[in-house]
Amino acid sequence: MEKILISACLAGDRVRYDGRRLPLENLLLARWKEDGRLVKVCPEVGGGMKIPRPPAQIVDGSGLDVLKGRARVMDNKGCDVTDFFIKGAEFALSVARKYGIKLAVLKEKSPSCGVHRIYDGTFSVTLIPGAGVTSALLRENNILVFSEQELETVEGLLRIEAGPDAKDFFV
Repeated sequence: MEKILISACLAGDRVRYDGRRLPLENLLLARWKEDGRLVKVCPEVGGGMKIPRPPAQIVDGSGLDVLKGRARVMDNKGCDVTDFFIKGAEFALSVARKYGIKLAVLKEKSPSCGVHRIYDGTFSVTLIPGAGVTSALLRENNILVFSEQELETVEGLLRIEAGPDAKDFFV
C-alpha cells in the first residue's frame, strides 16, 4: 500500500508557527488515515524550530532558490532561519525515504511546505508562484507533491497504484 507524506498541521497536530491547530477535515484524508497510509511530518519542527515561533517567509526567491543558496528564509523579527528550513526539508526527505513514499500532501503557502504558492517575503498577504523549501527538495528527489486542495488528484493516483499499471507508475 502506497504511503502518503502529509504536513502534520493538516493532520491536526499542533505544530503551526502560532501553536494553533488547523486540521483539514476531509473524507479522503479520514479514509487514508484509517487505512494507515498517512505519515505525518512537520519540517520546521523536524529542523529544530520551536512551537510557537515567529512567522517566516522566503526572501528573494522560492524554496528551490533557498536550496541553491540564492535566497534566504527570514522570520518577521529579521532573524535568518534558513538553516532550520533546509535541515527540516532534509528531515522530511529522510522520512519519505524511510517509508518508500512517492506522494506528499503539504500545506499550501508555507515557506516549508508550500506547493504552488508562497508568501512574497514582505510579510504582507501577497502570494507569489513558488514552492517551499521542503516541497522543492521532495520534487528534486522525484516525490510527487500536492497541496491540500488536490486530494482528488492524489486519490486518482492511488487508484492507479491499486490497478494493473501500478508497477509502471510508482517506480
